[in-house]
Amino acid sequence: MTLVRSLDRLLTRIEFGFLVLMFSAIVVLSFAQVVLRNLFDTGFLWADTLIRHLVLWVGFIGAALAAGEERHIGIDAVTHFFPSRGKSIVRIFTYLFAIVVCYYLADAALTFLIDERDAGSVIMLSIPTWIALLIIPTGYALIAVHFVVKLIEHLIKAFGKPVQAF
Repeated sequence: MTLVRSLDRLLTRIEFGFLVLMFSAIVVLSFAQVVLRNLFDTGFLWADTLIRHLVLWVGFIGAALAAGEERHIGIDAVTHFFPSRGKSIVRIFTYLFAIVVCYYLADAALTFLIDERDAGSVIMLSIPTWIALLIIPTGYALIAVHFVVKLIEHLIKAFGKPVQAF
């Protein structure tokens, strides 16, 4: 389990780094666009499109980080009254369901991505549209990975042997 947690922490650090990088790019490009438009009546033709796609990337990476920290959407009203093991069992079923949903969404997104690649459309600056859309299946896969780690943790918590103190 230590290896799984270490890999999950590494993945979280990488995601956070990408998040900071992309969010910084959004802020810098948006500020540059405002300055260029208001002071010089010009701007980068491609910046608004890039910003829109970066927001999509930030959203998916942020969702993956939220899943890794168990801060995704959840309803605790029912589990509030359960003992610790009961909460873990409910969360096991919740994570199983979430993993299945992420699988089907990633599969549909991958089909969409392949269709976009086959269409050969370009988003900006000769960059194919499918490259900008890579985050959709990747994002669902990242979210699913975090759910799998949490599933393993709750399986151990619910059914693992209790650690005895010396």
